[in-house]
Amino acid sequence: MRSDLHKADDFIPQSLISAFVQSGRWKLIPALLMLGLTQLASMQGWPTLLCFIVSATGIIPIALLLSDATEEIAEHSGPTIGAICTAVFGNCAEFIIALSALRLGLIDVVKASITGAILSDLLLVTGVAMLVGGLKYSEQSFQETMVRTNGAAMTLAVMAMALPASLISTSGIDDPVAIHGLSMTVAAVLIIIYFLTLIFSLATHSHLFDPQHIHNDDADAPQEAAKKTNLVPWIIQLIVSTACLAYQSESFVHFLEPATEQLGFSALFTGIIIIPIIGGFSEYVPAVKGALKNQMDLSISLAMGSSLLVALLIAPALIIIGSVIGQPMNLDFTAFEVIALIFSVLIVNLVNMDAKSNWLEGVLLLGMFSIFGAAFYYYPS
Repeated sequence: MRSDLHKADDFIPQSLISAFVQSGRWKLIPALLMLGLTQLASMQGWPTLLCFIVSATGIIPIALLLSDATEEIAEHSGPTIGAICTAVFGNCAEFIIALSALRLGLIDVVKASITGAILSDLLLVTGVAMLVGGLKYSEQSFQETMVRTNGAAMTLAVMAMALPASLISTSGIDDPVAIHGLSMTVAAVLIIIYFLTLIFSLATHSHLFDPQHIHNDDADAPQEAAKKTNLVPWIIQLIVSTACLAYQSESFVHFLEPATEQLGFSALFTGIIIIPIIGGFSEYVPAVKGALKNQMDLSISLAMGSSLLVALLIAPALIIIGSVIGQPMNLDFTAFEVIALIFSVLIVNLVNMDAKSNWLEGVLLLGMFSIFGAAFYYYPS
């Protein structure tokens, strides 16, 4: 009997099972199950609404895998590579969904998803982090200089995105060629500004944007040991998760339009509320983790950095890509989208002004996001 038990232990060592659970690799199981279920739903011709729910739900476990890999790489690869990795792959789901929608010609949905991603990062991600952290700690603080610099850059980005729409509405320009040329020019300028902000935050003024590596002499030894961690499995997980996310996003976007029509959702509401909530799921987890560890610098920098990435890089990139693939897109957002963006930046800057947060400020941001959601739901199609 004992020999049989030893054979079973040798076949599946307890240490291997424990390592599998502790490493978070068990999250591969629900991700693979949802991928298979999505494929089955598509092949078997399930009802459109059910296929949409399955494909949307399937994005969540994949986004969690992506978030884990990104967080691990960012923690052990140093501030520069970590910051770039977190910013790029943290918004990977939203970008892939928007790109898939762009390829299918859903221009209005793509535009709305850009607005929604910024609103979600500024109000929803920041609000959830402040609420959760505030319930555990009476008051939390973060770097004032970092918030002020990111706030100024975000204000500039929103104003730059709002200017083309304002010019078009006030001047009466209706020439598609002129509108597209204006959008391409603004897109090029925004991309240049984004890379200059990277140089500022990661090179010349990195000390202002390095909350993960607070100067602590006592922690130097553990950090040095952590840097020796093997990152190859996490890099593989990052690549595989991105590939799975691309496939799942294609399925999600394929069922998006018919399903939302059945639900009575407009393209504007779908892009601004539904896509960011599902696609941005990988951003909520690290933001909440940072708040629970009383590291609001991490949560605020994630929210602000993600919104900057969307406004200064993803939106301009989609305009350029759309022109290349024959799906021309411009920056002619609706007037209400522009108003929503300006108000969201304004309230976030006001809340972050004192570089402190509590649960009530989180409720204020979440309340504002809910009001915008209701307004876009009732916005005429």
